[in-house]
Amino acid sequence: MPIDEQKALALEFAPFEVTVERGRLRMFAAAIGESDPVHTDVTAARDAGHPDLLMPPTFLFSVELAAPRPFGHLDDLGIDLATVLHGEQSFTYHRLVHAGDTLRVEQRIVGATAKTPAMDFLVRRSEFRRGDELVATAETLTIVRHGGLG
Repeated sequence: MPIDEQKALALEFAPFEVTVERGRLRMFAAAIGESDPVHTDVTAARDAGHPDLLMPPTFLFSVELAAPRPFGHLDDLGIDLATVLHGEQSFTYHRLVHAGDTLRVEQRIVGATAKTPAMDFLVRRSEFRRGDELVATAETLTIVRHGGLG
């Protein structure tokens, strides 16, 4: 069944906050193979002019997963998680993020389209703010498969 575009666009997401922790940055850097010490060593980060560990690229994806219901919007739209594929994700960075920063995450659906009879596309935008300052924006494309695709 196709996604109800109007329902998807009208969904409301509760904003949430996450404090960026050093341990999470170190583990994420190790997981993605990031070897620059500004992401794992406080002294190296400070020597490079940062106030603390620098957030590695794409770390914000893990911040999104800290939402109280990270996939709740799919449930709200009646989408079975077994039919979902992660299509792509993009990040636009406006400011650097460091360990100790508290980010407020605001999300919304910005697109819901029937691409073919076999699949729909759902686009979610996340804005990350430190206080009133926009530090980054992410867009996630979710592909929802319909019948017979397994």
